Amino acid sequence: MQIPYELILGWRYTRAGRATRRNGFISFISGVSMLGIGLGVAALIIVLSVMNGFQKEVRDRMLGVISHIEVFAPNGGALPDPQKTLAEIRANPQVVGAATFIAAQALLARGEDMKGAMVRGIDPALEGQVTDLAVQLKDTAFPKLVSGGFGVILGGELARSMGVREGDTVTLIAPSGQVTPAGVLPRLKTMTVVGTFDSGHFEYDSTLVMMHQDDAAKIFRLEGPTGIRIKLKDLHQAREIALELSKSLSGDLLIRDWTRQNKNWFSAVELEKRMMFIILTLIVAVAAFNLVSTLVMTVTDKRADIAILRTLGASPQSIMGIFMVQGAMVGVIGTLSGLLLGLGIAFNIDVIVPALEQLFHASFLPKDIYLISRMPSEPQYADIMPIVVISLVLAFLATIYPSWRASRVNPAEALRYE
Repeated sequence: MQIPYELILGWRYTRAGRATRRNGFISFISGVSMLGIGLGVAALIIVLSVMNGFQKEVRDRMLGVISHIEVFAPNGGALPDPQKTLAEIRANPQVVGAATFIAAQALLARGEDMKGAMVRGIDPALEGQVTDLAVQLKDTAFPKLVSGGFGVILGGELARSMGVREGDTVTLIAPSGQVTPAGVLPRLKTMTVVGTFDSGHFEYDSTLVMMHQDDAAKIFRLEGPTGIRIKLKDLHQAREIALELSKSLSGDLLIRDWTRQNKNWFSAVELEKRMMFIILTLIVAVAAFNLVSTLVMTVTDKRADIAILRTLGASPQSIMGIFMVQGAMVGVIGTLSGLLLGLGIAFNIDVIVPALEQLFHASFLPKDIYLISRMPSEPQYADIMPIVVISLVLAFLATIYPSWRASRVNPAEALRYE
């Protein structure tokens, strides 16, 4: 099979031609364009992979505390028939665990220090089915969380801010008061701190208070649990399963999946990722359109060659194809080199970053600030393919005008001074 001469000449023009100063400069500019495309593609892959890693890290820490789906009564009161609802939820094949809970707001006081808290009444025997945090606490704090003991487990940040630790007492103040002849008095209850936890997510570590479900029902005067927390086989199907449950569960119930519980945070991350993609794509675009100047200089330098090819019978389309092949070669080589470099760094960033930290005697991610000691990275096919396609398309578009200009060279005019 004979290789088209357009490909052969295009490849020859991509490499250094005759050892002349002008050809050397053109080859240098071509190399710079290739390097720019490669670095732009690599930067895009690395940045998006790190952002995906951070998103996954925060999501996993968040889901260590919250559940995939929550079902609760619309008025904030107790569920009408929690056992029946539990049975209907567990009938769904995608559900791997379900547990009742009580959610309420309260104030936590110690001396003159007072903090707002999210109170979660749980069943320690079932909590391990719905959160990873419960699995960590099942052999430490949960055995001390007994019905009637009025013990609490505090988030680590909340405990440190109030200066309490295991064995200390705090006062829980319920929002709804108790009516007496002297007026409405707040309901107070002295609670014993039986443990603390650190989930790695500041919002929950600084506000969450866990206690036994029976104790929470007594303090907040509820007849039973206010909701049910659900864990799924696949957390990414939470919205679909929530929609299924809304149709299958009996009664007037509200259903919320984990993406809606933190909708603002996930929307902000997606917006930031989208903007970073656009900004870094401009780097690739600048490098790709450097090909325009490279090819224009090449066309000017190769006017005599073009004229000879035309006199030998080459069509304008063939001339155009030669220089499009040259530009496409630069784009393909630059894109593939950037792809390999980006994936190499993204997959080995957990080795590269510690080496750089050791080399420069610096800590890029102080654990006491970020609660993450390593740089996370998660390259995703859905991000990498658009990067490669966009880079190749931009490189191809950059070749159109110079190639068209080459096809318009007049052979007689080009050979006049040769």
